[in-house]
Amino acid sequence: MDALTIISQEHSNMWRLAASLDHVASDVQDGAPLETPFFEAALDYISLFVDRMHHPKEDDFLFRLLRLRSAEASEVLDALEADHRHGPDNLAQLRAKLTAVSQGQLPKEEFSKAVKLYTDSLRGHIKTEEKHVLPLARKLLTSQDWAEIDQAFSNHSDPVFSDQSKAEFRELFHRIVSLAPDPVGLGVSSLLSPQSGATASQQPLLLKVQGLESCYGRIKALKGIDLEVRRGETVALVGANGAGKTTFLRAISGVQPISAGSIHFDEEDISKLRSDKRMRRGICQSPEGRQVFGPLSIEDNLRLGAYTQPRHQVAGDLEKIFAMFPILKEKRSLPAGTLSGGQQQMLAIGRALMGRPRMVLLDEPSMGLAPLLVEEVFNVIKTLKSQGMTILLVEQNAFAALAIADRGYVLETGAVTLSGTGEELIHNEQVRSAYLGM
Repeated sequence: MDALTIISQEHSNMWRLAASLDHVASDVQDGAPLETPFFEAALDYISLFVDRMHHPKEDDFLFRLLRLRSAEASEVLDALEADHRHGPDNLAQLRAKLTAVSQGQLPKEEFSKAVKLYTDSLRGHIKTEEKHVLPLARKLLTSQDWAEIDQAFSNHSDPVFSDQSKAEFRELFHRIVSLAPDPVGLGVSSLLSPQSGATASQQPLLLKVQGLESCYGRIKALKGIDLEVRRGETVALVGANGAGKTTFLRAISGVQPISAGSIHFDEEDISKLRSDKRMRRGICQSPEGRQVFGPLSIEDNLRLGAYTQPRHQVAGDLEKIFAMFPILKEKRSLPAGTLSGGQQQMLAIGRALMGRPRMVLLDEPSMGLAPLLVEEVFNVIKTLKSQGMTILLVEQNAFAALAIADRGYVLETGAVTLSGTGEELIHNEQVRSAYLGM
């Protein structure tokens, strides 16, 4: 299923482009000058890559084989393929409007409205594929089908976002990085060390926990936990309040002492290492409740996350975090305490990434956030996952956590009661009843 990873990453890139087009179109509507070169480059990219490579391969391979496996899929596939067929014409109409407005023959407001209609349609198309088509493909297609589809997508090279990006699109990439208002992880890839080729399940173990116990006085909070995390894997630890999830993460990072068991990180026993030495080995944590340093500036909070890193690379890493979270760049000099809860969560994650982690521990990242902000936080986690980051995620929002996790563990009163893939746990009746409200 490597093709689905490629398709979802391309969807993410298209979504970022749509967000940037909206941003510039809104500025034009508010009276800013028309940035013709930016729009021309964006439309060239859509024509060259989206309409000529991405869409035809979906039609010829993924959609064709899915039709063979499911009669029910035809209706939604018909609509998506119609979008693909009309794509070049819709793009040509948008180009004509761009020419007309640049020549003073069309009001800028009309062009801005046309851009927003186009990007709304693009986003709706992406949502349909992600919510309906890709899950159905995972369920119905055979290994022979996937071999054919994966082969078709094996020579995919995005001219803007790939490592082999073309020179004429580099300026467009930087504009997208700076403009995309959604915190979707642009620019974070060079902070990470993605594993090439193999899937997460084929990677070696990075973290191995055996028989872990920890106590608060006479109360045993953790009761012999066994847990594994592979390189590049996202593992969710879910459970009710008071189950011991935060205690477990604190034990991994060295803040909470353990009374029995062992913790091996990259085949080294770190059970007796101080927390600062664990961080230097690449374990960085975004703690529950954000715990930013309120009186310090946003930039200083981020710099604190990089205190173990060589000074010469900190400035560059700061810019990558600012590209990932544009709102933090905008407010970089303000005290961190002035940020909203969602913005403080972005800062806490950014601070953890400044340590260039080999594994990041995320403790209740959605706690206390409004639903829209929860979605943004999980978009960030999805991006880190797609870039190859190893993630151990503790979360009360069990459905959201398991939906993006490769594997999950259910913790009850300090002990693991269930484990499996994220999908298996979502469909487990015990989990659905206890944690998903189903």
